[in-house]
This record gives sequence, C-alpha cells and structure tokens, in this order.
Amino acid sequence: MTKEKTKKRSKLKVEDLGKAGLHFGHGTSKRNLGMEPYIEGVKGPIHIIDLKKTIEKMEEALDFFEKVSKEEKTILVVATRPQMKDLVEEFSKECSLPYITNRWIGGFISNFSEVKKRIKYLNDLLEKKEKGELDKYTKKERVEIDREIERLEKKFGGVKKLTALPDVLFVIDVGKDYLALKEARDKGIETVGVVDTDNDPKVVDYPIPANDDAISSVRFILEKVKEVIKK
Repeated sequence: MTKEKTKKRSKLKVEDLGKAGLHFGHGTSKRNLGMEPYIEGVKGPIHIIDLKKTIEKMEEALDFFEKVSKEEKTILVVATRPQMKDLVEEFSKECSLPYITNRWIGGFISNFSEVKKRIKYLNDLLEKKEKGELDKYTKKERVEIDREIERLEKKFGGVKKLTALPDVLFVIDVGKDYLALKEARDKGIETVGVVDTDNDPKVVDYPIPANDDAISSVRFILEKVKEVIKK
C-alpha cells in the first residue's frame, strides 16, 4: 500500500462497523445460502454478519473503486429504495457521480442508445429554458413544457451528464435492483453491491456483506467509498 493510499484511506475497524450496525442481517427465514460464509451467528430472529469478513470484502471493493477512480472510469450509483434517496444523492453529488434513485429505468443499459436520446431531449429543454427561448410560447404551453421537464428530471436528472455507458455499477440493494445488475452483467459492466443476508453475493463482482436497511450502515459504507474516489 502506498503512502498516499494510507494517508487518504482510514483503517476499517470491527468496532466502527458494529457501531454503524453493519452486522445486522435479515430474519433467519430469509437467509440466502450464498451468504452462509459471511454469517457469524444468530441473535434473536436475525442473522449476524461476520464483520471481519465484511472488512475483507469491503477492502477489496475499496481497492477496486480506488483503481477505477484513478483511471477516470464512470461509476453509476443505483439505489431505488425511498429511504436511501437523499443519502445517496448527496454522496453522488459530492463525488461527481451519476445516479439513479427513483425507479430503475428498464433498458437503461441494454438500450442506452435510445435512453441517450431522452437525456439529450431533457438537456435541450433545460438549455432553451435557461436561454429564455421558451418565452415565445403561450403560458399554457410553457406550463406543459415545465411539466415535461419535471417528469424527465425525475427520471433522468441524476444521469443527465452521462454520455456513454458507465464502466461500473454500484448498487446499494442488490435484491431490489436486480434488473440493473442483470443489464450490467449482460453488457460486461463490472459491479459492486451491498449484500444483506437475504441476497446472493454472487450477483455482483465485488460484494460488500452488510446491512442494507439501516441508514447508518449505508452511510458508513458510502463514507468509506467517498474517501477513495472523491475528486
């Protein structure tokens, strides 16, 4: 590990992960057999994730993020659970990363050539509005255009600067956003994901075994990622 890397990246400690609640898995009845190597035991009705294993896998993911960041590759963040929206958008904006936090746009990766046209349409409308070119329309027409812009912003606002397919997909909930992962795999895009005890870690290239429900857990992971990729 280089001096620069040591200085920039703080050491992962079991006690810190524990305070953030990364070890709390799902109910024992929802266990995915693929997560067996990462489960330490059971506490009441839930599985407890082995934080030493989490650190091991998180280090691998952070190494990967650091590498692709230095190579200036594009990382697309996907987190469509409503409770994660604000947290993930703040993280993505701070790190200058494209993001999708509403519903996954079917075909976003598999049919990106068409999606790119919609993104361009949105950017064209925004540019015309900024330049005052929409003033020539009637009040009713401007209201309709504003509604169209609002609809497109909700759908494509986080990716409106994306001009090509992303190089990496970073998924916060691999169970909810499995369609995004499927499209990425089909296109050979590398993936990183937070994997709780009810999901299969094999669906991503770099799994991070951790609680994907708690804001504190996801925030901890994002802060560590931010340390290695923020420009």
